[in-house]
Amino acid sequence: MSNLSLHFLLIFLFFQGILVIPAESVSVMSQNSNTTNFIINSCKTTLYPTICIQSLSAYANTIQLVNEQQLAHAALSVSLSKAKIASTYISKLVRMRGLKPRELQAVKDCSFTMNDCVYQLSRSIPELGQSGKLTSRRDEFTWHVSNVQTWTSAALTDENSCLDMINNPLINGKIRVSIRVRVFVASQVTSNALALIYQFAERHS
Repeated sequence: MSNLSLHFLLIFLFFQGILVIPAESVSVMSQNSNTTNFIINSCKTTLYPTICIQSLSAYANTIQLVNEQQLAHAALSVSLSKAKIASTYISKLVRMRGLKPRELQAVKDCSFTMNDCVYQLSRSIPELGQSGKLTSRRDEFTWHVSNVQTWTSAALTDENSCLDMINNPLINGKIRVSIRVRVFVASQVTSNALALIYQFAERHS
């Protein structure tokens, strides 16, 4: 898909409510300019900085100034939320009647990988919390952060695998698009979360 197409895809997502940015985010950000600047500067290291800033702006009240762990935690929470939306939708498609055998198999495979994606992200969040409790013990800090990096990376691989599975012209176009718009958003925020996790690890290594 071209960059122009992806641009329109993201616009579509906003109107469809798939990538929801709370209305109160603007006022929250104006009241937390220091935290907002921290979010903006941190998001510059990600592949999708605009989406990173938009998705994390709602957490400005809960993120302390220059706290990479809290920022990474918020990013993982966003990632898990979007992955769950995609996984739930695809699971419903599996039960939909009228799918051709090839389509059904692709949707089932995609559903399996997205279920694993949700699992990987679900265990990454508490693991990241453990790293904050053990910053004085370098070996255990490294162990926990490494786990988070590995599991979040696995989640991103799952999302990309799902996108590859449904990228088949023999699959109904509406089914392809409906899955892609959800999984693509999930993959973007997961990529951003992974970048912020690495940033947190580097600052405290």
